[in-house]
Amino acid sequence: MFNQIDLNLSFSPELQTKILSTLLIILVLWLLRLLVMLVVNARVDAIRTRYRWRKTSTYITVILGFILIVPLWLSFQSLTTFMGLAVVGLIIALQGPLNDLAGWLLIIWRRPFEVGSRIEIGEHAGDVVDIRIFQFTLLEIGNWVHADQSTGRVLHIPNRKVLSEALANYNHGLGYIWHEIEVHLTFESHWEKAKDILEEIASRDAAHLSPDAAERVRRAARRFLIYYPKLTPIVYTRVETSGVLLTLRYLCEPRRRRSTEQAIWEDVLKAFAQHPDIEFAYPTQRFFQRSAEKPIYNNREDGVKPRQ
Repeated sequence: MFNQIDLNLSFSPELQTKILSTLLIILVLWLLRLLVMLVVNARVDAIRTRYRWRKTSTYITVILGFILIVPLWLSFQSLTTFMGLAVVGLIIALQGPLNDLAGWLLIIWRRPFEVGSRIEIGEHAGDVVDIRIFQFTLLEIGNWVHADQSTGRVLHIPNRKVLSEALANYNHGLGYIWHEIEVHLTFESHWEKAKDILEEIASRDAAHLSPDAAERVRRAARRFLIYYPKLTPIVYTRVETSGVLLTLRYLCEPRRRRSTEQAIWEDVLKAFAQHPDIEFAYPTQRFFQRSAEKPIYNNREDGVKPRQ
């Protein structure tokens, strides 16, 4: 048979054997995949599960075909060269997954965050709910929702981002974050009294965190150059075009920023309502009318007003 084919097609017996073996491998693998899919379609009704079986069986078939067919056409020396080139190609093609693996090793070794941490990496922020070899998962906060509260979306971030993006951890270091509340008052308001009221409210609602924060600063100073001379709440004063700006700065837990701000604002509104000499500033316009009798100046270049 091989002699007849050789006469008609000018193929050597060795080449004919390789061709027939290749076709036989392809046929057997195709029939096996077809058999598997027939069984899956007969026993599984879920479309999503069928899709996964179909994709997985295709990948396995291609990989097995590659492993079985390549050695038929290449000698040991050629196969070694081919495998070397294939490894280099795979390294280039799989650069992303390899970087993800390196990022995972960094997460496991240095622990820049762990499950339960609240972090911000690049433009994304959220609570870490899962860490895997190639990606970690965040329950997103912020975005269109104010005050660092959850949006309900789950973000899957490649581990390689840890190597290239700035990473902020809300829980490392102090375990608290600084928050500020700005209170605008009119120039006519008794701003000193308002400042005393704000300091009293802040001391009542947020000062209890300062001793624990001070202890955490001492522990964090062993690893980082962190120094805060004052951890108790403080109120800063500044004059702006619309009035006097009082800025209340205080420590709060990362997940309680909105609730603490609400509690402080409610206390501020109740306290200021009892003092008529304290008013909130808001955008206004003022008009000034000059006197109808304007002074008359002479034509001197120095513009000195003449005596009346």
